[in-house]
Amino acid sequence: VQLQASGGGLVQAGGSLRLSCAASGLTFSSYSMGWFRQAPGKEREFVGGITWPSGITYYSDSVKGRFAISSDNAKNTVYLQMNSLKPEDTAVYYCAARVGGVVVSTTPRDYHYWGQGTQVTVSS
Repeated sequence: VQLQASGGGLVQAGGSLRLSCAASGLTFSSYSMGWFRQAPGKEREFVGGITWPSGITYYSDSVKGRFAISSDNAKNTVYLQMNSLKPEDTAVYYCAARVGGVVVSTTPRDYHYWGQGTQVTVSS
C-alpha cells in the first residue's frame, strides 16, 4: 500500500487549499482514511477521516465546519478541502489508512499506512 499526499502550500488566513491523498494497493473490503497534522514541537493531531465503503466522515472540533473530506473511489483518492484557514492550521498534513477500520479512529497508532506529508503554511 502506498499513499501519496499532495496539495500543500502557502496561503493567507481566510484562504482555502485542497489536499489530495492518492492510494494504491488498497484492496481491502473495508478501511478508513484519516488526515492528521503535526506542527513543530507538537504531537500528531487528528483532523478528520472517512470510512470506505460507507463514506461516513468525522472531524475534530478544531476543523469542523471549515474542512471537508471526500473521496473519489474511481481515482482511489481522498481529498481534504480546507476553507477559512487560520495560522494555527499551519502544519505538515499526513494521510493514513487503517485496514478494516469500519469507524474512523482519532489515534495515529491505529493506522497501518502513512503518506509522506505535505506542508501547509497559513500566513496572518
